[in-house]
Amino acid sequence: MSKAKTIAFVGLLVSMEIIFTRFLSIQTPIIRIGFGFIPIAFTAIMFGPLIGGTAAAIADIIGMLIFPKGPYFPGFTLSAFLTGAIYGLFLYRNPATIINIAKSVLMITILVDLGMNTLWLSMLTGNAAAALLIPRIYKSAIMLPVQIVVINVLWKYIGIHINKSGYAKEN
Repeated sequence: MSKAKTIAFVGLLVSMEIIFTRFLSIQTPIIRIGFGFIPIAFTAIMFGPLIGGTAAAIADIIGMLIFPKGPYFPGFTLSAFLTGAIYGLFLYRNPATIINIAKSVLMITILVDLGMNTLWLSMLTGNAAAALLIPRIYKSAIMLPVQIVVINVLWKYIGIHINKSGYAKEN
C-alpha cells in the first residue's frame, strides 16, 4: 500500500476512534465504557505497533483538543500510545486468533487500564488509587470479554474485506 493510502486509512481509523470514544461511550469521572478500542486494534493489526501506538496517541490529543472532557494530561496520551503498541506487538504479523487477542487485551487491561490510568486519575483527582481501583476493576471485568469477542468477531468478518482490498497484510 502506498504511503498516501496508509495515511488516509489511518486517519479514517483515528477519526473513528475519536467518534467512538467521545460520542459513543458512557463516561463518569473515573471510568469510560466505550468502543474506541476497535479502530485502534484494527490500526495495530494492519500497520504494527508503532503506527498503532502513534494513531492512538494522535486520536487522544485531537479528541482532547476538539472535545475536552477535563484538563489535558499527557499520561493518558502515553497510555493511549502503549495501548496501540501492545495490540500491535501481539497481533501484527501474528494471526488475530482469540488467544492472541485475549493476551493483548489482558495486558492492556492490567498494565494500562488498571495500572497507569488509575495512577493518572489518582494524580488528577487527589483520590487514593485504591479507592479508584475498585470500580475500575468491575468495569475491566465486564469489558475484558467484550473487547476480546468484539475484536475477534469484527476482524474475522471485516478483516477479510480489508485484506482483500489490499489495505492490510494477510492474517
